[in-house]
Parts: sequence; structure tokens; C-alpha cells
Amino acid sequence: MTNLKGKTILLTGASRGLGVYIARALAREQATVICISRSKSKLDTICNEIQALGGHGISIPFDIQNLAELPILVQHIQEFIAPVDILINNAGIEIHRAFADYSLEEIQSVLVTNLLSAMELTRLLLPSMDKRDSGHIINIASLAGKKGVAYNSIYSASKAGLIMWTDAMRQEYVGTNIHFSAICPGYISEIGMTADSQIPAPKLAGTSTPTRVVNAVIQTIKHKKLEVIVNDNPLTEALTKLMFAIGQISPQSVDAIYRLLGIVKLNKVRVENWTPNRSLEITRGKEME
Repeated sequence: MTNLKGKTILLTGASRGLGVYIARALAREQATVICISRSKSKLDTICNEIQALGGHGISIPFDIQNLAELPILVQHIQEFIAPVDILINNAGIEIHRAFADYSLEEIQSVLVTNLLSAMELTRLLLPSMDKRDSGHIINIASLAGKKGVAYNSIYSASKAGLIMWTDAMRQEYVGTNIHFSAICPGYISEIGMTADSQIPAPKLAGTSTPTRVVNAVIQTIKHKKLEVIVNDNPLTEALTKLMFAIGQISPQSVDAIYRLLGIVKLNKVRVENWTPNRSLEITRGKEME
């Protein structure tokens, strides 16, 4: 079992949403948490919390959509802070649209934030991990990456890519001490789009608390789990896995289940409630901080 005490952990999307909960949990494990997001003030706040909880927080304001500058970020961390033991690719954005209504900028923004930045950060950190034969990459994916979701197709594509890339990398590094894991939560209460839209998730779909998701992250690190589905309770998680298994044989059956659960209707309502002048800028500002 991995002991997190004293480990250096790079966490993206650290100043808001699930990132804050993850940072607090890592602090309780007495880890050093390098917190990345665009908001310096929010980073300073969470780093103070990390210190108070027994960890060591380091704030680095940075926009991970700036892929060209990621090598400079990684070089700074490795030279002036410490080699990274664990990378948690948590930053993500979600923009609900009918597919034809997405702008190219929105498509690129979601794919860069949710997928390409995770790939590039990992690529840059792997040489150091290879040299030490030690490391763990945790990718915060989504159930939307296991089954496409109407009116959220770009987000689904980004998270599906994250899951499949994690799977491929795990096979590529089999037999080493470098591990790759994907966490796949469903709807999460209190944070993210569920909270921001003020439209509750369908009850039958299941909603997890942030604490339940974070516990899954910590247990995945400690026990090197490969892929973890998180829903509101063990029974729902088991049924979700069964549903995805059925979907491999009969995709249309799960399409019908999603309509029955109200998932398609929920996203359509979110699109209808979208205000054009609050589009990409506000979505990015909320989700990437």
C-alpha cells in the first residue's frame, strides 16, 4: 500500500470544485500538494487550508490550456520544488450544446483542457518517473466517457479519450512501478455543472458526494486501482457497470435507459437555459480555476 506522507503530488484544477476536496484529502495524508489553476487568490486560500490540515501546499497560478508553456512549468517544478511522485489530472470544463451549435473555440477549449493538457503534462513528467522507476498518473474522467451523453458530446469525447489513453498507457508501462488509473464519477452533488446550473441531476441516475469521489481517489492511489466507477452507493455502482457491459452488446438498450433516467432531457434543459453572452468565458472561468 502506498503511503502518501511526504509524497509530492501535482494537482491541476486545484482551486475549485472537486480539486479543493482532493487537495484537502491529500493534506490530511501529509502530502506536499503542488496546486495548479488560473486563480492565484483561490490557490492561496486552498494552500493555507492544506497547511492547516497537516500537508504542505505550493501555489502555482497557471493556465493549463497554454500547452506550449507546460515544459517551462514542469522544468520549474522539477528544478526548484521536487520530482513529482503523483500527477492528478483533475482540471476540466463542460459546455452543453447541441453539437452543431458548438464553436471551434469551444471544442478546442474542452479537448485541450480535459485531454491534451493531461497527455502533455504526463509526457513531460514521465522521463523523471522512468529514471526513478516510480510514479502514478491519476486521470479524473467521467461516466460520460463510458457512454456518450447527448448535448454534451465534446465533453464525452474528451473523457472517453482520457479513459482509453489511460488504458493504453497502463499496458505500455506494465511490469514497471509507474501506474495509470482512471476515476469515473457520475453526477456529483454540490460542485461543478450540477451545482452551477441549479438543475438537479435525475434521481435514478445516482449522485455522489464530493467526499465519496475523493475517497475513491485516495484509495486508488494507495492500492493502485486501475479504473474506478463512482456513483452514490455500491449497488448503484454495480448496476452502472452492468449497464455498460450490456451496452457493449446492445448500445440501443442503454440509449433507452439514458432516456428513461432523464439524462438526455436534463442536458437539453441545460442547453435551453444557456445564455449566449455567458458562454465560453464564464464556463472556463468556473471550471478551470
